[in-house]
Amino acid sequence: MPLFPSLCRFLLFLYILQDCAATDTIASGQALVDSDKLVSSNGKYALGFFQTGSKSSNNTLNWCRNKRKRYNFTLETAQGGSGIVPFRYTDLQHATRNFTEKLGEGGFGSVFKGVLADSTTIAVKRLAGAYQRGKQFRAEVTSIGLTQHINLIKLIGFCSRSDSKLLVYEYMPHRSLDIHLFSGDAEILNWNTRYQVALGIARGLAYLHESCRDCIIHCDVKPQNILLDESFIPKIADFGMAKFLGREFSRALTTIRGTIGYLAPEWISGGAITPKVDVYSYGMLLLEIVSGRKNTHRECTTAGDDDTYFPVQVASKLLLGDIGSLVDHKLHGDVNLNEDERVCKVACWCIQDNELNRPTMGEVVQVLEGLIELDIPPMPRLLQAIGGSHSA
Repeated sequence: MPLFPSLCRFLLFLYILQDCAATDTIASGQALVDSDKLVSSNGKYALGFFQTGSKSSNNTLNWCRNKRKRYNFTLETAQGGSGIVPFRYTDLQHATRNFTEKLGEGGFGSVFKGVLADSTTIAVKRLAGAYQRGKQFRAEVTSIGLTQHINLIKLIGFCSRSDSKLLVYEYMPHRSLDIHLFSGDAEILNWNTRYQVALGIARGLAYLHESCRDCIIHCDVKPQNILLDESFIPKIADFGMAKFLGREFSRALTTIRGTIGYLAPEWISGGAITPKVDVYSYGMLLLEIVSGRKNTHRECTTAGDDDTYFPVQVASKLLLGDIGSLVDHKLHGDVNLNEDERVCKVACWCIQDNELNRPTMGEVVQVLEGLIELDIPPMPRLLQAIGGSHSA
């Protein structure tokens, strides 16, 4: 049966991930010889093959060998080119100066800035509470850890011990997208940057849905989980809620996960999910990129808008041809109206009630690249109902 070898490889990965301690690189698909035993801290080991990555990638995974040796961690020695590193807690404690410079905090825990021995800056996520129990930790490592794409955050390594679960990422100097959209003291993104951010996120999601060995559904697409590098290239981050879907399956039953305001209707109804839940969340995110404000925020933009739920405003003004008034006022009208109309159309198609009416992320990429034209979308009934309750 074709599923059995894949399952064995996956279980082997999770088993050793629990307590692996130091580093050496084992190439993807490389047969391990007797001197290359995979050794865990409790002395157990396993031999065999391990294959990783997307359908077309040749990634490597870094595992531990039984060597009584201290490691001076740098990005080059730790990654072995393109692998995942099992760091020791003391190494990360030293790199972060005992976790003193906090970059952010959320329900998952806290993120700290750190510096490796070669002066490479890193971001260390220290999981807290329920996220330390392993499920979210393993989901993040086995999803983003085995993928490579310019619009996905790069996982450098991890630390797993009984009382601490830590994930080590490349450092993003411009932090998260929500800071630039909603905060008054951050750099305002011009229209061209916003459009390229929207396109980059779409490409990253299309890769997760369509190009990996298994379809990876992120399940929590929102501005807080989009990080920006030094060139404002977007990186999709925080895969703790990600759901794997084998290519032989079209949908999956799972517990509700995600953030209110970005949840597709099928989450609420308790039905099986598909990658279209990410498409819905992406549509909501697009509206916030255009407007520079949260969809749930009550704000009168014109006398006629009153307290209308913003996604409903967008759908209505698309029909009226008045999309210019939807753009973030901080841009002072400096916007490409053709691109604005294109983005608003994409967003409204993405948030359709029926998942079958939503485009795939691959189709979204083609639209944003100007390769496909879209018609005016219908008003989503559910949003219209929500909009009425907001106005009441």
